[in-house]
Amino acid sequence: MAAGSDKIPVMIPCNVYRSDKKAETYLYLKQGMDFEDLPAELQERFGAPALVMRLELSAGRKLARVDVARVLESLAETGFYLQLPPKLTVEEEIRRRLS
Repeated sequence: MAAGSDKIPVMIPCNVYRSDKKAETYLYLKQGMDFEDLPAELQERFGAPALVMRLELSAGRKLARVDVARVLESLAETGFYLQLPPKLTVEEEIRRRLS
């Protein structure tokens, strides 16, 4: 399903939260939804959400690590999108942990 189709709105306002339990893990939550509306297991694994920013997502917007069309589709269908950390090589992970 492509952004801008009949099923996905052209623009979706959302809030982006950072996980306090999982490094580089972010939750895009459709505006109007609360963290408590999410499945209990997701809430538990994500931990306490820390608001990072508010965005108005649209098909033309660029995101650093994820395809905006995937985020828009997930927000339209479920009201949230979970962005997991990138997969790093062993060398990159060692550098990240030592820096």
